[in-house]
Amino acid sequence: MPTTYLIRHGQASFGAADYDVLSPVGEQQSKVLGEELRRREVRVDQVWSGTLRRQLATAAACLPVAEVDLPVAQDVRWNEYDHLALVRESLPPGEEPPSTREFQRLLDAALLGWIGGPAEAGRAWADFQDGACAALGELDGNTLVFTSGGVIAAICARLLGLPPEGFVALNRTMVNASLTKIVRGRSGISLVSYNDHGHFEGPHRELLSYR
Repeated sequence: MPTTYLIRHGQASFGAADYDVLSPVGEQQSKVLGEELRRREVRVDQVWSGTLRRQLATAAACLPVAEVDLPVAQDVRWNEYDHLALVRESLPPGEEPPSTREFQRLLDAALLGWIGGPAEAGRAWADFQDGACAALGELDGNTLVFTSGGVIAAICARLLGLPPEGFVALNRTMVNASLTKIVRGRSGISLVSYNDHGHFEGPHRELLSYR
């Protein structure tokens, strides 16, 4: 039964001038993820990623450790929505997004507004979710996909038939460098496990992060 693992990128540089760079923790998370894939002896026929640097850097750090020697194909449909732009649009003009827990509350509200309102930076919510689900549907064989939390949550919300609030709840709990397992069978595409991060328990618990 063909299996797809949707992988959230390692920790990026939240609060820094350039978010789209893996932090030192993110680099280490990616390597631990590679160790976990190797331990599971995951069969891989192809590897995909979005075009964002944090996604590609996670693949670059993970794959050699996992002993997966395959090229990484890229597809913009695996790219994340612009979370910083969403939050900025919800703030008074000139005010910058906070770098605290308040950010998550603002992001949740902005996501619900985006789903039910106008396009974010010219990109409608329906296009974002439909694109991610279409990219998944086009995969063939056993696949690793290095992507982002919003993409994974959007796909899982569609597979589970969840309302917008369900997507936001899934998005909020996504762990960096976690694994979401999807299989294809006679009944179609099914979600088997979501946000698996057991590799960040025990000796690697200090690497657990959500942002």
